[in-house]
This record gives sequence, C-alpha cells and structure tokens, in this order.
Amino acid sequence: MKILIVGSGGIGGYFGARLAAGGSDVTFVARGAHLQAMRRGGLHVRSPLGDLHLRQIKTIETVSEASEVELVIVAVKLWDTEEVAASLAPLADKGAAVVSFQNGVQKDDVLRNYIRPSAIFGGVSYIAAVIESPGVIAHSGVMQKLIFGEYGAQSSVRIARFFEECRKAGIDTEINDAIERLIWEKFVFLVGLSAATAKYGSPIGPIRENPAKRCVLHRAMQEVVSVGRAKGIPLSADFADNRLAFCDSIPATMTSSMEGDLARGKRLELPWLSGAVVNLGEKFGVPTPVNGDIVRQLEPAVMGRHVT
Repeated sequence: MKILIVGSGGIGGYFGARLAAGGSDVTFVARGAHLQAMRRGGLHVRSPLGDLHLRQIKTIETVSEASEVELVIVAVKLWDTEEVAASLAPLADKGAAVVSFQNGVQKDDVLRNYIRPSAIFGGVSYIAAVIESPGVIAHSGVMQKLIFGEYGAQSSVRIARFFEECRKAGIDTEINDAIERLIWEKFVFLVGLSAATAKYGSPIGPIRENPAKRCVLHRAMQEVVSVGRAKGIPLSADFADNRLAFCDSIPATMTSSMEGDLARGKRLELPWLSGAVVNLGEKFGVPTPVNGDIVRQLEPAVMGRHVT
C-alpha cells in the first residue's frame, strides 16, 4: 500500500517507520532539521518494543511533491491542519483515502472543508512518542495502537487493506464501527489530562491525590461529556467518572504533551482542546467554566516563546 505520512513527528514518524519496516511503501513529509537528518542518516526509532533504523527512506518536503498515493496519514500539529487539508485535495480527488490520527474532535471537520467527505475515514492513535532529536523518534512505554473506521459504520476495502498493513507492521490495531464516539471518548480524557497537567505544571500523580485538583480534572472531563452529549454523541452520562478511574490507573509520572510544550515554551494546542470545549459549549448552550478558566490562564502562553 502506498502511504503518505504528513507530519513525521512522534505519531507519524513512529507509525510510518513501523509500516515501512513491515513492507508498506511509505513516503514521509517532513521539514527543517528533522528532514535533513532523515535524508542523511535515515529514520531511527527507539522503543521498548524494539529499535528500528530505516537507512533508506522516501522523504519529501511538501505534499505537492507526492504522487500515486493510496492513503494519506495526517499527523501534524492541529494548527497546521487547515494548510495541510488544502494541499491534500488534489490527492483525494485522484482517489487517495485520508485519515487523521491527530488529537481533537474538529480535525475531520477541517479536512472536510477542503476534501470530499467520502475520502475521509476516522482514526484515533494511542502512543507516547516524540522527536528526541532530528531523525530520531523516542517511544515511551509499550502502548502503540491505531483504531480506525468508516464514518457511518459501513465496511470498506480500504479499511481492510490498511488493517492488514498495520498487522504486518506489528502495530496493535482495531477496526471500530463507531469511530466518532471513540474520537470523543479519547477527547474527554485528553482534555482533562492536558488541562490539569498544564494548569498545575505537574504530572497526573500529585493532581489525582489532591482533592481540589482532582475535582478540577473531573469537572474538565465532565464538561466535555456534557458538550458531546448535547452535540448528539452517544457518551454515557457518567463517562467522566469512568475516565477519572482510568486516571487512577495510569503511571503517576504521566503528563500531557501540552504540559511539556508549555514547560519548553512551545506553541500549545489549547485552542483545539479546552478552547474547543468552550466554543462548542457556547454553540450548544452548555456551561464550561473549568475549561474556560484553563483557556484564560494559559492564553498568554498559547503561541509559546517561539513558534515551532
């Protein structure tokens, strides 16, 4: 399968490398020092599941250089989605399928503004991976999972083919016929984890052990559930309780990428996380005071000390 990885950071770099090692025809879109390092020495993946060094890989700097693509995996930061979506329209018009493994619940809506909806299927990724240094992806822990499915629950040849590519690559994968609900379920946890860890500058352990901070974590997630239900997403009314219990099960040292970006002075995905909850809450008439407080607190840092 000819796969284009748009965004070769933690998610795109890791899963793209696994797919390439498994026999897929993978091309990576990258830029800057990361691209130059990949061209000089290939792509390295450091992982508890086994290291990889792909010495010969296909790389391009812009989507316009790509041709004969069957599947596009979108893995850029959320603020780049609109620019990327516009560039993908010609590939989709030629028959390429598009799946985003980004965070957030608005990613596919942005894609649909530029790409015919039938080209898009839904996806969710579960992994902790970052660019350790140019040309090197570091994977933490053993979780590395992709879940995807067609909107509308219909089966398709492209879903089956991608599932087989992931299986050959050793990626934990699953086809889900309720992918929109699953994207929202991840969003509930992601917003809570990101909001609380960034607000308090702390990993999850001290937050869940402190009653006041634990309440903020829970309420942030409950607001997401309420907004989702108002939108018509079939989330159970007590799903925030479920995710709070999940927070009690994860390592105490776990934090969010947004907390890490905040600490390093990088741009934040805040507008697409708590910011999206606030905006959707206004649209559907759902109060979101906790996420509103998070947005106001972190807004001065949203563009970072330098934009990356």
